[in-house]
Amino acid sequence: MSAPRAQSAAQRPRAQAPARRPAAQQRSTPRGTTPRAGATRSSATRSTATRSSTAARSTAARSTAARPRPSAGRRPAPKRRSAARPRTPGAARLWWHRLAVLGGATLTIVTVLAAFAQPPTEAGQVPQPADASSEAQTTATALAAATSRYRAALAEATGFETQAQAARDAGTAALTDVAADQAAVGAYAAAAYRRSTAERWPLAQLSLHSPDATADVLHAQGLAEQLSAEQDGQVARAATAAVRAAQYTDDAEAAEARAAVAREEAGTVLAEIRGLVATVPPVVSSQWAALATSQTAPAQQADNAAALADWQGYLGLLAVAGITPPPAADLTDPTALPAGLAPLRDATGTPVPGVATTFAAGRTLTVLPAETVAAVSGAFAQLGKPYLAGQTGPDGYSCGGLTSTAWTGAGIGLSADLAEQWAAGTPVPAGQLETGDLVFSTDPRTGLDDVGLYVGGTSVISASADRWQVAVRPLTDLSTAVRVTVPPGTPSALPVTGSGAATCSAPTPAPGTPDAPVNGAWGGYANGQIPIGQLCAIGGGQRLRCDAAAAYSAMSAAYAATFGSPLCITDSYRSLSAQVDAHHRKPAITAVPGTSNHGWGLAVDLCGGINVFGTAQTAWMQVNAGHYGWLHPDWAQADGENPEPWHWEYGSLS
Repeated sequence: MSAPRAQSAAQRPRAQAPARRPAAQQRSTPRGTTPRAGATRSSATRSTATRSSTAARSTAARSTAARPRPSAGRRPAPKRRSAARPRTPGAARLWWHRLAVLGGATLTIVTVLAAFAQPPTEAGQVPQPADASSEAQTTATALAAATSRYRAALAEATGFETQAQAARDAGTAALTDVAADQAAVGAYAAAAYRRSTAERWPLAQLSLHSPDATADVLHAQGLAEQLSAEQDGQVARAATAAVRAAQYTDDAEAAEARAAVAREEAGTVLAEIRGLVATVPPVVSSQWAALATSQTAPAQQADNAAALADWQGYLGLLAVAGITPPPAADLTDPTALPAGLAPLRDATGTPVPGVATTFAAGRTLTVLPAETVAAVSGAFAQLGKPYLAGQTGPDGYSCGGLTSTAWTGAGIGLSADLAEQWAAGTPVPAGQLETGDLVFSTDPRTGLDDVGLYVGGTSVISASADRWQVAVRPLTDLSTAVRVTVPPGTPSALPVTGSGAATCSAPTPAPGTPDAPVNGAWGGYANGQIPIGQLCAIGGGQRLRCDAAAAYSAMSAAYAATFGSPLCITDSYRSLSAQVDAHHRKPAITAVPGTSNHGWGLAVDLCGGINVFGTAQTAWMQVNAGHYGWLHPDWAQADGENPEPWHWEYGSLS
């Protein structure tokens, strides 16, 4: 099983050996708590067994009451007892009680496991108890809304912090001006102090006896007055600059205060999310993980379904054992775990932080934090949604956008930046990798280049560009990982550094080809020669590459909400032979066969008003299509070299 597995008997903690107690001393574990270490049955099993025993005794009593009474005057013949099997008082009742307990426990295990262990459906979903479906949808909706509120508060805080920094920078510049003006005023004052009386008051030199000197005296007076005016102006400017500097300081402090309030609000939302996920039972998490409805290619669907079945199987074991995953904060210290839990140890015997183990339902079971269960279930629910560079959902994701959304929706706020995600967790040593850990891929050019959530074996869930959608994909190197449920003691250095931007494992262009991989071969297939099984249907016999299909379907639903009907489409994937035929019939407006984006499953031709410039339908596409990763190429626009209002291309990788 890819999800957390049961440990062997040799790996069980010594403190968990089950201890037998008299039946009268056995008590059910209080509802909502984890079972005690060493318990051989979960609280749910014991309570079911007790009910089964009571029901059995009631049935026996009714059966006895229904037997015919002997007629008056006749005493029934005494029953014979075998001399070889003497019976002690109460023995029959004791054995009946034991059988009832065994039957009730068996019924409970079979019933719960049956709900989780049914074969996957065509959509890759495992059937779940009906009463959990609506609760799972409600939970997912509530957490998505809370995640949006968290990000809005964080964006508000970031905006105020930017304003504060701008005010601080302006204040610094104003103080520089103040210093310059004050220096100039000081220079004027020093020069004035050194001037003679005649230089300071030239008019005093006017004399009737020296009329020829009058012009010089008046000129000197003018200079003195000019210097005085400049000095007064410099003093005024210095005072004004000082006032501005003080105002900038006040503005910065006000913005910082508002940023602090917004960050506090973001923290409150995260606490609210953690409080919610701590109450979600495993059966609801299992249904939540199966909410994905986006299309995938058959081979990818099989991989997705297998990983989902493993995850639901693990959640089923938790449900059978009556375990509600505890908060991550309760599992950080392996030496101080909640009652009923023991440290999980790796192959060397070293305790694994952030997870625990318990003995329940006859086996040793790994117990993950509630936040991890929520993050992984939330990631599974996004399977099939398209890769969209730089996006954090809900219509599509980048690799960092998916992990950011999954963990933020579990109450641990992560940005979409890969380096910041690395810094938010504690590196995982070899042999201690657990479900939910962030596993990174590296590239010498970009450093951290891709990221996904580990789901067991060699698999991760990721929104990687090489799969064009959220998918389960294998990784051969799982050595670069962090656990975000265990806060780092000190920042960890990046494993690899690079100067380029992360590509989320986008295919490397062949030498001499454009950098945009959207125009390159994918999956090893040539243009127009892609097997139909590798494409996804969008209705009407049309097919696209699966990420483009998912984005198209979302765009079509939004279009229908405005115009009352889905997008009208006339063409999508075009095989090489179809390209040859089209080029033969319309050589002036079709691409050379083997080069069309239709041949990559990344282009559509639309109708229903979109095939005409100037319509409301065309205007809607121009405003909204980009949100879903679709674009109208320059050459096809009204002023382009080959105007085609109907032709749109999926450009998420460009």
